[in-house]
Amino acid sequence: MISRQTAPAEVTLIDEALERYAHEHTTQLAEWMRELEREARSSLPYPQMLSGQVVGRLLELLVHAVGGRNVLEIGTYAGYSALAMAAGLHPEGRVITCEIEPEFAAFARRHIEQSPYSERIEIRVGPALDTIETLSGPFDFVFIDADKTGYPAYYEAVLPKLAPSGLIALDNTLRSGTVLDPGANEAARAIDELNATLARDARVVCTLLTVRDGITLVRRR
Repeated sequence: MISRQTAPAEVTLIDEALERYAHEHTTQLAEWMRELEREARSSLPYPQMLSGQVVGRLLELLVHAVGGRNVLEIGTYAGYSALAMAAGLHPEGRVITCEIEPEFAAFARRHIEQSPYSERIEIRVGPALDTIETLSGPFDFVFIDADKTGYPAYYEAVLPKLAPSGLIALDNTLRSGTVLDPGANEAARAIDELNATLARDARVVCTLLTVRDGITLVRRR
């Protein structure tokens, strides 16, 4: 997950009225998902790390589009995005989600166990790279939303295990706009450098979407 030292402030990169409009014109989430969000915002540090309804539905649609059977998430936090992706799974699909903070994993596990997807989501607690090493793939969909300086290593670890028609989604790739002038901000520099790497990586095709704090989608060539 994003460390407490590098968690960004909540940011709106487009007009707030348009953000509200997008939220209102996106299929609403179930009440139990809204309750998870309310509790996370009131009891967990850094509630800005929640994916939110628009990104949650986007993840669900992407997982559904690739026929997701084997989905990997790096950075569980409250379990919101894992649950969103579970709604788009193939009937035989499952999500493995990696979280290094026991506090966040416990919160997510409680809500996942109370959801319709309790048998389809597995939380692995510990360093994500160690978990990835134990997984053979191929992954139909990978969502990376963890410590920003770790993104390059996560990307390189999962790309060889990505299914031929699979997708990788990397969150926060605009980094609250700081990618335009990273300066001494280590996390912003890491994301800026990764964005440049992805754009010229001959192994993949990518697009950086200006959705919320930036989401980059990657597929293998």
